[in-house]
Amino acid sequence: MTEPKAKAIHYTDVPALTFGDEAPGVTIRWVIDEPRDGAPNYALRVIEVAAGGHTPRHAHPYEHENFVVEGEGRVLIEDTWHAVGPGSVVFVPAGVHHTYENTGAAPFKFLCGIPTARHMPGAAS
Repeated sequence: MTEPKAKAIHYTDVPALTFGDEAPGVTIRWVIDEPRDGAPNYALRVIEVAAGGHTPRHAHPYEHENFVVEGEGRVLIEDTWHAVGPGSVVFVPAGVHHTYENTGAAPFKFLCGIPTARHMPGAAS
């Protein structure tokens, strides 16, 4: 494991990675994580969805904590759509199917917190 390192940067100093065809118009920035920062418990990501873009419908064996920073969107949690915008908070428990969609003309941006690898289900203790 990397030794924890404090940092204070602008989120755009972290490269934006694309998801590909399964998530058109979506980028992710791992702004705090275990491999680069030594964060022992939680990773923080900034996810940006371009106008007309969406993430795939998917589920994970770990929870998500989301905070919408800007833009307008909606999130599908199992079979129910929820409109979200700046200041909205979304909690997606482990194993729950979900997807995010930009419903506006501007970028839809949210923070996404997840456990680090050591806290993932099945991780060696």
